Amino acid sequence: MEPRAETGVSLPHEDPRRHAGQEAIGIKGFLETSFVDWPGKVVSVLFLPMCNFRCPFCHNHQLVLNPGGLEDISRTYILARLAELKGWVDGVCITGGEPTIHPHLPSLIAEIKAAGLLVKLDTNGSHPEILRSLLERNLLDCVAMDIKAPLDEVKYARAAGVPVDLEKIRESICLLEKGKVDYHFRTTIVPALHKEEDLLHIARHLSGSSSLTLQNFNPEDPLDPTLKGTTPYTEDWLQDMTERIASILHH
Repeated sequence: MEPRAETGVSLPHEDPRRHAGQEAIGIKGFLETSFVDWPGKVVSVLFLPMCNFRCPFCHNHQLVLNPGGLEDISRTYILARLAELKGWVDGVCITGGEPTIHPHLPSLIAEIKAAGLLVKLDTNGSHPEILRSLLERNLLDCVAMDIKAPLDEVKYARAAGVPVDLEKIRESICLLEKGKVDYHFRTTIVPALHKEEDLLHIARHLSGSSSLTLQNFNPEDPLDPTLKGTTPYTEDWLQDMTERIASILHH
């Protein structure tokens, strides 16, 4: 996922295997309050390790490439802290990495929901079966899905850093477009990977969807160091594309 660059608050290491499944997800970051991860809400953010993509523009790549170098944060501690924050934070955003690759994700979300908090999931959409299960169990209140590129095998593989099963991406898009929960699509745009027509192609595929947010590439610390010298698109260009995309989505 590509939502932000923070890696959260580190706490003393606790072996996740000590707690028979409760800590097995290995949470690597905990941001107690965020005003930007869920528009209109104050949330805590949990960062999960590992990802099945290798997006060259990723800024959370330590979570992806070297999760063992980050200390685990106790799930017990996090749940206790969330209970203390209740009344201040509206919910929890679960990001990564790619959360849906973790078998213990449903149990983690269920515990957060049981505490009376809303849950937003950030995902790359590569596991629609997990997404469907979470939606059917009413475990999600909002989903943000990254659309890496036009739904073309070559272009998507370049943006994701690995070959991608586009049928699964399409399936996840269709699940969200049913509108069971609030959802947002977003694309991080990199001049080397995304041209004007690519973004319009994505918008046409998502026509009728609630939104597509364009996130400008930050060249400061990408997974692919060759992108460090890349000049992002200008804010004026980005604003113009945002307006054009909105007109396509709501046509």
